[in-house]
Amino acid sequence: MKPARKQRLILIALMIIGAGIATGFALKSFNDNLMYFFSTTDVVEGKAPKDTLFRLGGMVIKGSVERPGDGMMVRFKLTDFSKDVTVEYTGILPDLFREGQGIVAHGKLNQQDVFIAEEVLAKHDENYMPPEVKGSLKKQTVSAIQK
Repeated sequence: MKPARKQRLILIALMIIGAGIATGFALKSFNDNLMYFFSTTDVVEGKAPKDTLFRLGGMVIKGSVERPGDGMMVRFKLTDFSKDVTVEYTGILPDLFREGQGIVAHGKLNQQDVFIAEEVLAKHDENYMPPEVKGSLKKQTVSAIQK
């Protein structure tokens, strides 16, 4: 094999290896930032991963919001009208957060099956409900009717 041809072959091999490494980094970054949505029923049934970030959506149960102690920690319960999950959040809640309203929280489950939220998102007007929550509630309503 001629030296020029050998150099071209080495260069092509290095470019393929570099493209493979770049693709691997991109896929790993995408997978690390991927966040799945689970309903409260999915969480209670054990379908949600422990110690992994995911989204939890549902309606805030009326009378469930409590603020233990003097800190900024808030504890409330979410439901999809089938099962309930306790959520703990430390921070300032959105202005639109209230009982009986649909929300989506980002966070993870702890060992006691309490959802520790890092962020709480509330709907922005009276007609809006996050699509994930709406689909989950509709699915629970249909399954309740079929029973």
